Amino acid sequence: MRHLPPHAVETFAGLYPEVPHIIEHQLCDHPLMELEALAQLAERLPAKNIEHAYAAQPIGVTGKPPVPSISAADAIRQIDTAGCWVALTFIEQDPAYRALLLSVIDELRAAIEPRTGAIHTPQAFVFVSSPNAVTPYHFDPEHNILMQIRGTKVMTQFPAGDPFYAAAEIHEAYHTGGGRELSWRDEMLPGGKDFALAPGQGLMVPVMAPHFVRNGPVPSVSLSITWRSEWSYEEGAARAFNGVLRGWGLSPALPGRWPAQNRAKAYAWRALQKLGLK
Repeated sequence: MRHLPPHAVETFAGLYPEVPHIIEHQLCDHPLMELEALAQLAERLPAKNIEHAYAAQPIGVTGKPPVPSISAADAIRQIDTAGCWVALTFIEQDPAYRALLLSVIDELRAAIEPRTGAIHTPQAFVFVSSPNAVTPYHFDPEHNILMQIRGTKVMTQFPAGDPFYAAAEIHEAYHTGGGRELSWRDEMLPGGKDFALAPGQGLMVPVMAPHFVRNGPVPSVSLSITWRSEWSYEEGAARAFNGVLRGWGLSPALPGRWPAQNRAKAYAWRALQKLGLK
């Protein structure tokens, strides 16, 4: 059974990897996406792979939000009234969810690999959210398709690589072990683009594109399918090396968005790592 209709794959192939866009999917009725199945998954996953917090969050946060007293599994079962959001991370550890992830990736492989090369580290994440929950402003290092399974949400997405929305120093800190949460300023809002998602729709999110998410008035379930590529690894390594240069008192140029533009800095960063200097 296909999870993506052919026209969705065709649309994706024409716009990947830099243009965010909505595509259709056929995962809404998949048994692994039912609330009870996800609650049981939360009970199987290691604690380090479960994040949950209160639904009422500002767009910008400092550090990690407080953890509710209710367990993540119970929050999923009671998501209509729990007032929480739950993130199940790296769910590919579970064989059934790994098989689902890889089957979706395989449907996209012929569109992905000619543009960004071999697919590395395919991963998947599930987000279960109470009504009106907010996922604060942040970025992610992977190529990502966020698939809406239940409920609605709006992702407000900002241009990737633009230091007005995520300063170079924040990128550099992230790629050397820092967090992915970003500082929010209201003057950034006009530069964002809203993407409304309903069940059966997915949104392609470019690597490191800053965004925040607001859920609709009913509980939401989303599946995030992600992978890394030479593109994402080279940019990350170049960002990390820029952090070294900045520490030496220099003002390095921003990395490019294509791997070839970042190769020299990426090699330099990896050389420092091999020498044990970073």
